[in-house]
Amino acid sequence: MKAVVAAAGALGLLLISSVPAHAAGDDVLFSFSDPTISEASALTPLGKGLFATTNDSGDSGRVFTVDSSGATVGVTHWAADPVDVEGLAPAGGKHVWVGDIGDNNSVWDSIRIAKVRVGRGERTVSPTVYELVYPDGPHNAESLLAHPDGQVFVATKDWGGGRLYAVPKRLDPDGPNQLKEVAPVIPMATDGAFFPDGKHLVVRGYYSATIYDWPSMDRVGSFRTPDQEQGEAVGVTAKGEVVVTSEGIRAEVIRVDPDLVSDVLGDERSPTADPTPSDEAEPAGGDEAENEDSGKDGDSNSGGSLGPVALVALAVAAYFIFRKRS
Repeated sequence: MKAVVAAAGALGLLLISSVPAHAAGDDVLFSFSDPTISEASALTPLGKGLFATTNDSGDSGRVFTVDSSGATVGVTHWAADPVDVEGLAPAGGKHVWVGDIGDNNSVWDSIRIAKVRVGRGERTVSPTVYELVYPDGPHNAESLLAHPDGQVFVATKDWGGGRLYAVPKRLDPDGPNQLKEVAPVIPMATDGAFFPDGKHLVVRGYYSATIYDWPSMDRVGSFRTPDQEQGEAVGVTAKGEVVVTSEGIRAEVIRVDPDLVSDVLGDERSPTADPTPSDEAEPAGGDEAENEDSGKDGDSNSGGSLGPVALVALAVAAYFIFRKRS
């Protein structure tokens, strides 16, 4: 096994050296100044220059609110001992969905999400925690997404290709709540987010990201992401800008070159065309009338097409899998 890991690491280093660290239009917005943000696994723009992030496994349940200078201006404590928090997604108003969805060995009977208040200041909250189960057995997952209409999704992190699953719009606090398979996505997905137009979503891996049309889940195209220590998180601002960050102390938050994103979108260059829902919207919290799950089953080839950068990501994935603690 050590030989396999060493070989994967060596191959990864060789391939990484051929990938440019940054495109000319990439813009470093800031670095996290708080050393306790050491393993950022998610990034959700909150508006007004604020961002939410969270550490993955090994930390207590907390979400950090960071301003445009990189300073931590708020901390929400929500659970004493989560299993492996890997994802955040917007939940309307001053709330985010937190995804305790990591399962590196794919053995957990269920995963969990909770909606918590974030923003400036320190607070401790006791949210309802919703239990979710996959229809086809356990999966590892690091991506939590929310459509502007409030629908929440989980994208799995699988070698042969991930899958996007829809969370029920009406959640039962007594659970378990059954996830619904929607479509394939890229292998080894580490995070994802919808664009504010609701017509596109982006799912990233360690070295590239892929944009899909919604709800068809047809693959639009891919672009490379900035080279970072262990780039896992992605978010999309209200302006349709793609932002990424990485694990590591004082990691940078980087706006991806807008031209790269525009080149993928082609003629569809206005991802902010439709407004986001109002602060009063309560997306999948169980307070709305029951609706049918959204999302159409995509073509089986929609998420499986691998570009050159995706192949690079697969080649080095073994290195990161064994590097990342369980």
